[in-house]
Amino acid sequence: MPADYWLILPLFVAVAAGWWLGRRQLSAAYQAEKLQQTLSREYFVGLDQLINEQTDEAIESFIRALEINSDTIPVHLTLAKLLRRKGEIEQAVSIHQRLLARPDLTDTDFVRIQIALAKDYQSLGLLDRAENLLRDIIQRSKDADVRGGAQLLLIKLYEQEREWQSALDAARQLAPTRRADIQTELAHYCCELAREHEVQGRVGEAEALLRKAHGFDAECPRVSLVRADLLMRRQQWGKAVKALHQVLLQDIRFVPETIALLERCYTELNRPDEFACYLKKCLKTAPSATVIMALARCISQRRDVYAAGRFLTEELKKRPSVKGFNLLIDLHIAYGSSSARQSLTVLRGLTGQLEQSKPKYQCGHCGFSGRVLHWQCPSCRQWGTTEPVQGLEGE
Repeated sequence: MPADYWLILPLFVAVAAGWWLGRRQLSAAYQAEKLQQTLSREYFVGLDQLINEQTDEAIESFIRALEINSDTIPVHLTLAKLLRRKGEIEQAVSIHQRLLARPDLTDTDFVRIQIALAKDYQSLGLLDRAENLLRDIIQRSKDADVRGGAQLLLIKLYEQEREWQSALDAARQLAPTRRADIQTELAHYCCELAREHEVQGRVGEAEALLRKAHGFDAECPRVSLVRADLLMRRQQWGKAVKALHQVLLQDIRFVPETIALLERCYTELNRPDEFACYLKKCLKTAPSATVIMALARCISQRRDVYAAGRFLTEELKKRPSVKGFNLLIDLHIAYGSSSARQSLTVLRGLTGQLEQSKPKYQCGHCGFSGRVLHWQCPSCRQWGTTEPVQGLEGE
């Protein structure tokens, strides 16, 4: 494939260099003889296969052309990495195991190969083997950077296994500078674990984890949403309101996620006027289709449907959305003339299908979209990159 072609293109230069370096101790005559017998036969065959976009065959030829020694190990590691990316993980494992079998490896090369092999095992789902390798590296290596890199891989492995407490424990062993790079992930690990404790009825531990999550990432709106849910389950409506108000300060894109929850809280507190005031504040600082629709419903309850319709029409002119348009049609169906209801009902069915067919959330990192909010993108596995869709088909 063209992508593989460009990825492997620099390798044939490295293979040639590795071949030469591996034989620099030999006599000039012997080098010439081996060049004819090996490099001509394997290296140029591989180059021809590469040009013909036969990347699998080219990789095999390059591997055969290379003698394993201290100078060619980086090239072998690069070839194995390419195989892993192509999904041919067992071949990558074979290369790494052959490298580890050499008795003359330096400590640095030994650790590099072990880390690469751990990645192979993780890709194959052999998580126990990967964990044991990484733990061995962390215990044996004297290089702080190597230990830190292995620790990060171990944390990601625990994440894959959904062992959130183990991931948090492993993060404590990181240097502060490295831990700062994964603050977002750590906050979400705490939220995941808080959810588990909540289900088990361990409320105190769940609250402690949410405080820890806020310490990791004070801007994470999920922390406030999980805290509000925890408080609402205990019918602590006032505290839940305060938690939900924090989302407006943390990330205005997630304010729509709080509106239905706030409506429930304010209803339980019998404070509808305060809810309407908060919606007006949101309309100025964090406008969205959900806020506009909630405020239109408040106006309908406090005044009349015609005032709600006028408000909704004016706001839709400023910020058009399919959701808002559907609510406007619903108002006309419920309170409009009987002669128009049949046509409006047909129209509402069509626009309703349009709304239901569109994604509500999208990952800002890879573009994955869907109708469920995933705090970790199912596609690129990044944390905190999925957000409500904006614009005509969203908020």
